[in-house]
Amino acid sequence: MFDRTVAAVAVLAGPEDRLIYTNAAFTRLFGARRTGVPARVAFPDADGHRFLGVLDSVRGTGRGRQVVGERRTDPGAAGQARHFVYSCSPVTTAEGPGILVLAMDTTAEARTLQRYEALVSAVSHMVWVRGADGSMEEIVPGWERLTGAPWHPRADEGWYARIHPRDREPLREAWRRAAGSGGVFEAAFRVRAADGSYRHLATRSVPVLRDGRITEWVAATADVEDAWGTRLRERLLAQVAAVSGASLHEAFAEVVKVVVPELTDACLILLLSHDEWPLPAHAGVTARRIASATRPGLPAPPALRGQRVAVTPAVREVLDRRTPVTFPLEAGGPVPPGLIPTVSERWLIASGATSLTLIPLIVDDLVLGYAATSSNGDTPVPGPAETELLREVLHHAQRPIRMVLDLQRARRTALSLQRAHLTEPPPVRGGALAARYQPASPSGEIGGDWYDAFTLPDGTLVLDIGDVAGHDLTAATAMGQMRSMLRALAYAGGPEAMPDSVLARLDQVSAGLDTAPLATALLTALRRRADGTWLLTWSNAGHPPPLVVPAHGAVRHLFGAVDPPLCVAPDLPRTTRAHVLRPGDTLLLYTDGLIETPSAPIDEGLRRLVAEAARCRGRPLPDLLRVLQDLSDHRDDTAMLAFRLDDAP
Repeated sequence: MFDRTVAAVAVLAGPEDRLIYTNAAFTRLFGARRTGVPARVAFPDADGHRFLGVLDSVRGTGRGRQVVGERRTDPGAAGQARHFVYSCSPVTTAEGPGILVLAMDTTAEARTLQRYEALVSAVSHMVWVRGADGSMEEIVPGWERLTGAPWHPRADEGWYARIHPRDREPLREAWRRAAGSGGVFEAAFRVRAADGSYRHLATRSVPVLRDGRITEWVAATADVEDAWGTRLRERLLAQVAAVSGASLHEAFAEVVKVVVPELTDACLILLLSHDEWPLPAHAGVTARRIASATRPGLPAPPALRGQRVAVTPAVREVLDRRTPVTFPLEAGGPVPPGLIPTVSERWLIASGATSLTLIPLIVDDLVLGYAATSSNGDTPVPGPAETELLREVLHHAQRPIRMVLDLQRARRTALSLQRAHLTEPPPVRGGALAARYQPASPSGEIGGDWYDAFTLPDGTLVLDIGDVAGHDLTAATAMGQMRSMLRALAYAGGPEAMPDSVLARLDQVSAGLDTAPLATALLTALRRRADGTWLLTWSNAGHPPPLVVPAHGAVRHLFGAVDPPLCVAPDLPRTTRAHVLRPGDTLLLYTDGLIETPSAPIDEGLRRLVAEAARCRGRPLPDLLRVLQDLSDHRDDTAMLAFRLDDAP
């Protein structure tokens, strides 16, 4: 019955264990054997004594035995080794008590296991098994080498204690989902290493099914800290390089959103009051809050209202060394004084800060200020690696910050140029003058607005206002040129030259010299008359109309004829209009930044100006201009020039 079975079968009988039967499978596995002879004769192999010992044990105890063994058909060729498992059981034969030997060739399975063990040992993975009851067995060790602690045999709080606090619940949730679905469990989490720092691990676990039931999970876990750090670094550097704020406030507001919460729980940017380096030894240098961000779950940061702190010797030392410094804190305890503004100190205490790190902000060898970052609550104090990555990311922001600084320098230059031309109005007998100029809010923009006021030798008062198209240094330069040319042409023309002829001459000169692509202007001449009134003549080149605020009566615009802007059609004729101003009347010239907004038509802006001027007509001229300035949405430059006649003739 055993002749054709795949299992190797042999039967031995009698006190000498004579070999009385072998099948073909036995011959293939162990070679041809003599039958009818005792076992010690039939199995003379060098390692045959092990087999003979098993036979003696079975015969003596009457109990079966199972043994794993190896056979080499050629002892000199290791690759020819055959692996097998065999059992010896007592049986009764025709010749009396005997032993039945059943053997199976397990060479393929053994080699597969050897290959797997070699593969696992060749890679830097920890391999472990988790049972259905939560027990865990480490197969390929590495836990103690990483953490400095012995392998923990259960997936309980003792094991989770070494997991980063903010990774514990996500890890539990990922495991619950995998266990509930019976799918593959994959997760990345941080584990506290032997030196106290945290390292990123990635694990993948697959279920083992028996009888359709999950009995255990086999997992491989790898230390991926270096790869994770590289990917994070590249991603954050790319994000910070894309910062594009128009002002330092906007640029740093984007920067802090890059580092929070990826690298720190909170980040505050403080800029120094001095842009020179080294800092003046005895100057009262301060640092001002301009941007901040906090991770979700922490109290809201205090509002940014330009709060300042005096730069103390401790902060100066950090800035001089140009390297980050971390100050460990007791959660809820005091913060070393003089490092950050008081309002931020109170926030650190309320948010349970455990550390405060100061990082100098350096652009082109200039220390602009410093970043103050914190770890809060259960977040560990950052180690050297985390602090260095944070420093590198903030340092990488210097390129977009440099661009903002360049824009600010250009804007300061243009504003200086603009203000150099916008001189204080002269005193006028019989009236009062006031002027106001407000640049646009965006720090990268400058405009071409101007105003001017001067008197001719005969006492004629000349007022003009204009706006060169554009918002850059070119527009500011063209503004200065056109204002100077208009002053020269009006003065040279004398009291007999009408405003339309002066503007026409300016148009021809500007077009010939290619001064500007487009500009609007309003030129007025005011002459005092014997009865105490003033005769106003004006010419308008595409500019908003002048506004008259009478001492009594309705406020109104002097619309009249509006000729084309300058630098468009220099050969077209221009017109002059006239109006009589009475004692107490106010004349207002202004640029379009006061009345134009993207969300409303210009007629609405003109109506709002009339209403506000009527409401404030009795105020002194400087106050009137300050109130009217609030009508602007500050998207564009605004210039205003006002003349008020004395109440008495």
